[in-house]
Amino acid sequence: MAERPQSTRRAQRDPAEVSYADELNRLIGQDRGPVPPGWRMSPRAVEAFVLGDESLGIERKFVADRAIVRRIVVSLCTDRGCLLVGEPGTAKSWLSELIAAAASGSSTLTLQGGAVNQVGQLLYSWNEAILRSEGPCIKALVPSPLLRGMMEGRLVRFEEIARCPQGLQDALLSVLSDRVVVIPELNGEEGVVFAREGFNVLATSNSVDEGVHVMSAALKRRMDFEEIRPIRRVEDEMEVVLREVQKHNLKAGITVEVDRRVIEVLVAMFHELRNGQSVDGRSTDRLAGSALSTAEAVSVAHAASLNAWYFGGGTITMEHLMHHIVGSALKDQPDDRRRLRHYFETAVSPREGENWREAWSLRSLIQE
Repeated sequence: MAERPQSTRRAQRDPAEVSYADELNRLIGQDRGPVPPGWRMSPRAVEAFVLGDESLGIERKFVADRAIVRRIVVSLCTDRGCLLVGEPGTAKSWLSELIAAAASGSSTLTLQGGAVNQVGQLLYSWNEAILRSEGPCIKALVPSPLLRGMMEGRLVRFEEIARCPQGLQDALLSVLSDRVVVIPELNGEEGVVFAREGFNVLATSNSVDEGVHVMSAALKRRMDFEEIRPIRRVEDEMEVVLREVQKHNLKAGITVEVDRRVIEVLVAMFHELRNGQSVDGRSTDRLAGSALSTAEAVSVAHAASLNAWYFGGGTITMEHLMHHIVGSALKDQPDDRRRLRHYFETAVSPREGENWREAWSLRSLIQE
């Protein structure tokens, strides 16, 4: 059997500075505000990139109070780092990526706290081949993203910083306090790296699953904290899910009709099961094993789109959606199946509307 010709393979996901290169260039070209040392644009332009500006044709990429984004941006202009704290799925990482892309032109200088368990991963290591032939020298040095950020004057993202061992957290203290890293293997000026203008650390931490290690008190004192909360208004969450699922579908090369009423059911369910309260203020069961975040709602809607494209008629139906909602909501908490059934009986069954009635008719999918 002849093989199908393969199209050029693209990256599954481009970083923000690539996806929004046109917007970033437009903002830089029209930016008249004061620019902090080492930054590519003014704090006001960074804010516009994150929250959108219709007059400039800049898309809103994050839903939050303007004051929160402004505080984060301003804190990164100081000599203190910034820590974004929140529940899983509140798009802390996405916010840090957007800010780093706008301020530094690169969002890829990133450390993962759970993967950092030795100094070499946090600061630097050595090219063993060069080290054996030439000894310790700059040529043999392999800088970590943190050290590169200091050398290049860029923002460094530190994901899930509380998952990093406390001893290594303390190694950040001299970086954040003195803005210097000493490399004892190198002599003279080469052995001292001073942070260039534009460097800072933008970290995230999960407030629900805090990780293996307690965050160093000394490190906490050197960072400004900002809580990132789930989107409050269902209408705002709807717009985010619709916009993002269309982007995901386009990236996947599929053309699927996304019914707004079907997505409304998805967003309302996630919103209510996440908050333990219905849209009209009545108490509901809150699932324990799943974050049911906006990001997860986007994933469910995209999965339903793929289901409709490959196995359906090209239109998302409530049945497509319900299969993936159940798969997302029911994880490792046995009682969550009972809670989800109770939610259907008390919150879904009385609702009017064809899509809600269809969702109720598919309740057998959550039976044991």
